[in-house]
Amino acid sequence: MDKSFLEKLYSSHRACPTCPSPAEVAIFFNDLLGTLFAEYTQADFESFGAFAQHMNDLRTELDRIVRFNPHRGKGDVGAIAGQFFDALPQIFNKLNEDVVAMYEGDPAAKSKAEVIQTYPGFYAIAAYRVAHQLHILGVKGIPRMITEHAHSKTGIDIHPSATIGNHFCIDHGTGVVIGETAVIGNHVKIYQGVTLGALSVSKDDAVKKRHPTLEDDVVVYAGATILGGDTVIGHHSIVGGNVWLTRSVPPNSKIYYQAKMYNGETEETDIVIFKAEHDK
Repeated sequence: MDKSFLEKLYSSHRACPTCPSPAEVAIFFNDLLGTLFAEYTQADFESFGAFAQHMNDLRTELDRIVRFNPHRGKGDVGAIAGQFFDALPQIFNKLNEDVVAMYEGDPAAKSKAEVIQTYPGFYAIAAYRVAHQLHILGVKGIPRMITEHAHSKTGIDIHPSATIGNHFCIDHGTGVVIGETAVIGNHVKIYQGVTLGALSVSKDDAVKKRHPTLEDDVVVYAGATILGGDTVIGHHSIVGGNVWLTRSVPPNSKIYYQAKMYNGETEETDIVIFKAEHDK
């Protein structure tokens, strides 16, 4: 093997000997999730003091990860861990609302503990809420490691920069994509295979809002694709399965495709019709 190539690789390792790896970041996230939700861990704390020390160790670990992160961002590195843990009660409360949303929204759920322990939607949303808080604090790189870890584990891809309200439910979840500038209101439910994406992938549009907005109490069924930064799904709307949508719809809409019927049968060559109904 060419020596100059080896030297190049060696230099890159020397330049970042303690850079946090995605695996380290994933371990931190899983430990934090188990600390927040007893159902998710086998850890046994013999006393309150031991538990408090564990939480302090997590804070120290986050401080280390942030300090050695080569993409630190513009935040005060020394203050980020403290600010994050100060926000932890708020993150915990939001996650509990998400658990309630999934438990109440799924007849198959037998308990909230089952949601925490087994639902990929909960895991992905938890990763997003932790990553989003770090993003708010100006941390670069690490938030994406957390959400991409959840993506690899669940098949649910939520960008840490997206804005998601309270009481959020992802049911089943595989194949869900929520883009960087997507905005989701409160009490929204999304099924598997839903994409909240962009109409353009040009780098020139990187600073623009490229992904859609879902207002409060929207339900999006499996396989729907909603694209564009100017696309707004009005509150209390229902988007049917496999709908392709690139324009806004008013509140209280029902959006679905309807194929024309011939002699009681649907032919593959039928024209698909977009239809919206508005509650009176």
